[in-house]
Amino acid sequence: MTEDDFELVAAPMYELDEGEALLRTVYLSMDATVRTWLDQGEGYLPAVGIGEVVRSSGAGVVVASRCAAYEVGDVAISLTGWQEYAVVRDDLFTTRLPPGTALRPAMSVFGATGATAYFGLLEIGRPQPGETVVVSAAAGATGSLVGQIARILGCRVVGIAGTDEKCRWVTEELGFDACINHRTEDVAAALRRTCPDGIDVYFDNVGGPILDAVLRRLAMHGRVVLCGAIAMYNAAERPPGPANYLNLIARRGRMEGFITLDYWDRFGECTARLAEWAAEGRLRWREELLEGLEACPRALNMLFTGENRGKVVVQLAPDPT
Repeated sequence: MTEDDFELVAAPMYELDEGEALLRTVYLSMDATVRTWLDQGEGYLPAVGIGEVVRSSGAGVVVASRCAAYEVGDVAISLTGWQEYAVVRDDLFTTRLPPGTALRPAMSVFGATGATAYFGLLEIGRPQPGETVVVSAAAGATGSLVGQIARILGCRVVGIAGTDEKCRWVTEELGFDACINHRTEDVAAALRRTCPDGIDVYFDNVGGPILDAVLRRLAMHGRVVLCGAIAMYNAAERPPGPANYLNLIARRGRMEGFITLDYWDRFGECTARLAEWAAEGRLRWREELLEGLEACPRALNMLFTGENRGKVVVQLAPDPT
């Protein structure tokens, strides 16, 4: 994708109907799932049509309201899309945040990214103390949290990332036990070296050849958490499936996908536990901050070029928190 694939448009301010509020977007969250919404095909939400606002999560401040659920000055997260102002309603897609909540962390560790790491690992991966957990895109927003949570739960953690700098960051600062540079190392050989007893849980953010290499090293009753497949989102044609999937039979393994919205009613539990770990100094995160709507295409592409470490966020307005 390039900037030529997008158009920056000025439109008149929307007139609110009863039950609606106007949110001034402060931060936009850049997530790989945004890329999947730009393709036609089956998904848990419809594809974004030509000429429509690009769908994405955002956080902001209510500046006008005709909705009983929101007052002017409230802060909230919602599916704002790539726009400076968004209409929100009292529905599944918008959550009013408690007074005093810091907005930028709500886009990452205490938002959907943190929930993805938390529920994907705990509910689908179900790691046990002493097990080996492997995480791809380990220096990304989700992967970096997954590895740290696995360490908190008493697991041995091996990350997979795209540069030596990222590998050093996740091992030296985040506490991973090892990290493999998939651009310079033979991943299959590195997994044999770093996971001599096999892989109990694999948190997959990339799909493709790395998933195949992990399946080959799966331990007995190993679990594969399918979170994303960023290695394939820009593919012109559907790539072939993993050649080593039959190892799931031999190893009595399980491979399962999930959508974080399935756990919407438990977000409070998730946020409270993540906040506790953060307060204890056991959970760290990093954000890559860009500014302005015009930066959105570049920000999204950073997820695919590997330019980012941690969460990519675009700021559109001053942060009142």
